[in-house]
Amino acid sequence: MKPADPSALPVRRLGLADLPHCLDLAQDRSWPREERKWRLLLESGEGFGIDAPDGGGLVGTVVLTRYGRTAAAVGMMLVASRYGGQGLGRRLLGHVLAEAGDATLFLCATEYGRPLYEKLGFETVGLIEARTGRFDAGDEPYGPGPGRSSSRPAEPGRDLAALCALDVEVFGADRSRLLARLFAFAEQVRVAERDGALTGYGAAWRSGDRLFVGPVVAEDDETARALITDLARDADIRIRIDLGHHRRELTSWLAGHGVPQTSTTSFMVHGGRALPGDRSRLVASFMSALG
Repeated sequence: MKPADPSALPVRRLGLADLPHCLDLAQDRSWPREERKWRLLLESGEGFGIDAPDGGGLVGTVVLTRYGRTAAAVGMMLVASRYGGQGLGRRLLGHVLAEAGDATLFLCATEYGRPLYEKLGFETVGLIEARTGRFDAGDEPYGPGPGRSSSRPAEPGRDLAALCALDVEVFGADRSRLLARLFAFAEQVRVAERDGALTGYGAAWRSGDRLFVGPVVAEDDETARALITDLARDADIRIRIDLGHHRRELTSWLAGHGVPQTSTTSFMVHGGRALPGDRSRLVASFMSALG
């Protein structure tokens, strides 16, 4: 019997029952087995995959996360090492492009994946720095004080509506369903405010041996520093934060507090479209797969 053409294998919707196979595929590509992260993505987004014709789990995955009808993130694009170079990545991405409709699509690409994305119409609009290390708060101030930005723990009943309203201004799309999950998913959610109005928010959540700090939204660098400091101050493990390469003051500040750059990815948007919202206040992404 002639072996199946991998590029013609059907793409199907993934569910939580596929989680073990997703983790196996990630491990095959030397990615960590991040169960909490995959579970959130499969529950909040639309996972798609291709089954291995040899019965060996999944040979490819991708996750599409929609934010209303305005924008959508593409993440977790993986092809098993034994099936590399056979057109599966193009097939998966083509499927997502068809599923996304008129939404503005964006993603973070490694140098390895960027050529494929460029061939399918994605353009680099910025660089994202992943910074990882043990955060040393040093003499950073803590708590409220004269002329000092500070944050407090967020409360779902009190803060969720205002947090989502601020986020839609900044992100330009409705992420309320995802943000509502933050309070159960994250170790901490904090808000900054001035004169009773929210000026920023941030969250920190664990995955494996790292504490991810993000998303972080802030009106200025001072507010961003206060949120990051309060979220990371007591961390007993390394933190990871992904933020724009252009934020030189914040990246220098993080380096001075024990969090150096560890990798860089290209932030890409499909079809030369402008991103909605006021991205100047989007300091750090939730994760690379979500924006």
